[in-house]
Amino acid sequence: MSNSRRNFIKQSAKAAAGTYVATMGFSASSYARIIGANDRVRVGVVGFSDRHRSSHIPPFMKFYKEMNFDIVAVSDLWKLRREEGQAFLKGKMGHDIKAFRNNDELYDSKSVDAVFISTADFQHARHAIEAVKAGCDVYCEKPFAETMEDARAALKAVKESKSILQIGSQRRSGANYKAAADFIQEGKFGPITMVELTWNVNQPGRWRRPALVAKCKEEDLDWKRFLINRPFENFDPRKYLEYRLFWPYSSGLPGQWMSHQIDTVHWFSGLGHPRSVTANGGIYAWKDGRRNWDTITAAMDYGPADDPTSGFQVVFMSRQHNGDEHPSEIYYSNGGELNLITNKVSPKGGLTARYAAEMGMKPNLLPELNLTDLAIKVEAGANTGGDVLTTAHVHNWMECVRSRKQPNAPVEAGYAHSIANIMTTAASRTGEKATFDEATQEVMVGGKVFKY
Repeated sequence: MSNSRRNFIKQSAKAAAGTYVATMGFSASSYARIIGANDRVRVGVVGFSDRHRSSHIPPFMKFYKEMNFDIVAVSDLWKLRREEGQAFLKGKMGHDIKAFRNNDELYDSKSVDAVFISTADFQHARHAIEAVKAGCDVYCEKPFAETMEDARAALKAVKESKSILQIGSQRRSGANYKAAADFIQEGKFGPITMVELTWNVNQPGRWRRPALVAKCKEEDLDWKRFLINRPFENFDPRKYLEYRLFWPYSSGLPGQWMSHQIDTVHWFSGLGHPRSVTANGGIYAWKDGRRNWDTITAAMDYGPADDPTSGFQVVFMSRQHNGDEHPSEIYYSNGGELNLITNKVSPKGGLTARYAAEMGMKPNLLPELNLTDLAIKVEAGANTGGDVLTTAHVHNWMECVRSRKQPNAPVEAGYAHSIANIMTTAASRTGEKATFDEATQEVMVGGKVFKY
């Protein structure tokens, strides 16, 4: 074959590939990753946290060899955690790990293709923005954002990028939750009339780290970088390590626990946020200097904005001074209930023949069903959001980094749960009803935009 003919064939093949890439909507870099399926995906850890150590690493280690992923770097503002992370990850991966003092250094190094983000709650959205602007794929812990400013900025950045972003809402990877979603969305459950969500513990040390706080010194970390866009406060190691107790670094109970459960409401119903939220509660037991409540009850009204006569109520209740940490999610319709504690659909509470006849109506009773029978695979303990769910969720993200398909919990899921969380925070902090302005995408209280 002549050189001219050989070159012509090569150029034609490249042109055809380029046309295919354009029609499929892939960037050159994402397409290269597809056709280079054997190329190693280099992963960085943004924030070496207990969450990352205990929940991200075990599933990653289960799949990383067969999928050709590797952890190569860690970024953490605190010298102690940075060095701990470097040593821990070196032990896991069997090779040296680069350690960076901040994310600017990490992304300037051009050493990573993807990142796990498990930093402080209020930082997630901003750290996701940094990652996608650096061209990285992201596994981002929840809550996605604690202010609408951060939520809108992160949604925009992710949508404008070609990055794969998975929100750490692991229920979306549970087979029993998928079965529940299908059952409701196929109309078999009937209209949702109410949802009860609870998450209770009795753990005095929950989110408090006294031993670690004693080790935390300002000279060993970058306090100003930690604050990002929050109002300046003098260095406080409790706020650095126990941030979940202190607004505006975390909303506490809504951001930590309600974000998981309210996500299923959005998923099952197809609604993006509540129409309104009211909340009450307080600090009743753990008077330890915290700003965030240890007890909350939030009542949320859901339904179409243009039809106030239809919809349903969601109640979220959480307390930190009495409970066994068995989160419950129960969906009600006129025909019975869908219970994600027991993973069963039942006619319990449905309209019986006796009461239907009195009103000249037909009885409305759901069948007895096990959601795990409807699911492709049983996910033991899935209703607690435990290791089985997180394993499936991390694996889904890794698969999507390879395939460039949307993951189970895309950025829109994080944006939606953020709206509900922020509305709940607004209602709890002001004592007034919070609503949402669709035009401005702002949470409103008393006719004004809610600000921290």
